[in-house]
Amino acid sequence: MLRALLISLLFFIFISNKADAKQVYPKRPITTTVVWSAGGGTDAVNRVIMAEMSKELGVRINVTNKSGGVSGSIGMSSTLRKRPDGYNLVGIASSNVSAAVNGGWGEKFEVWYPFIVGSSPDVISVKMDSPYHSLAELIAAAKSSPGSLKVGAGGLGSNHHLHLLELNKVAGTDMSFIPYPGSAPSQTAAITGEVDLVITSMAEQVQLIRGNKLRPLAMLHPEKFKMLDGREIPSIVVDFPELTDHLPISQAIGFAVNNKASAEVKRQLVDAFNKAMISKEVKDWAQLNYYQLSGEYGEAAQQVFSRLESRFAWSLEALNANKVSPESLNIARPN
Repeated sequence: MLRALLISLLFFIFISNKADAKQVYPKRPITTTVVWSAGGGTDAVNRVIMAEMSKELGVRINVTNKSGGVSGSIGMSSTLRKRPDGYNLVGIASSNVSAAVNGGWGEKFEVWYPFIVGSSPDVISVKMDSPYHSLAELIAAAKSSPGSLKVGAGGLGSNHHLHLLELNKVAGTDMSFIPYPGSAPSQTAAITGEVDLVITSMAEQVQLIRGNKLRPLAMLHPEKFKMLDGREIPSIVVDFPELTDHLPISQAIGFAVNNKASAEVKRQLVDAFNKAMISKEVKDWAQLNYYQLSGEYGEAAQQVFSRLESRFAWSLEALNANKVSPESLNIARPN
């Protein structure tokens, strides 16, 4: 009897060890640190994709927020310092590629193995009781009182910030940039009148536009935008055709793992990511919130972020809006 019990116990241990060998990662909950504030686009994207990936990986994925620093540098630095074992992911966006040239940290974006969920075009909006009903009225006011209009957006050196810099340049205005730790607080600032206008993505503003909290004036995109309710928002190039060559300043939102993570960790994340991206939940959410899904990861996504890093860094250099030369960081000039 005792012998039979021992044999059964040894068999159970053998089977358990074999099962563990097949599932090396993950064995415990994962934490994703979003480097922007709660309620913004990067936060929303990560909460949606992580919920679906959690189903595939079989463990809980906790999404937290750690904003601050320069271009998301605090959240990125915090994650990069942790062991590259795949249990600490970072929620990122294209705006984070400016961290180095803005003096936030000394790393190039190649330290990450990224996953891109999608993107959404930027839009210029004002609060509903604003005196400005068109972009032309807004620009006229900015010219009549240089430096008086305040523009809210998330992140110094972000694509939103770059859009403002380009607009100031071609329009001959001096609208002041007020950086916030994410798009959500910058939009709240516009609604409360803390700033005169806000530049964030359509996906981030859509609920506020639907709820008549924000009035969209122009898309920072070469083409007009048609909402699901039939409302059309004109392109900024109607008033400033010179911007055609500068738009759109691309957005890429997703997450990343330390590039030093093992091949097995990356394989498991890629498999879960691919399955999550084709899920009904992610597709329906993207359609409702005006996200164009991407699905790039690994080397392909690294190339996307490398191009963004190059364009953002050298655009800021040309506009005299950076603190560190991209050349000193070995960031190649855009082709």
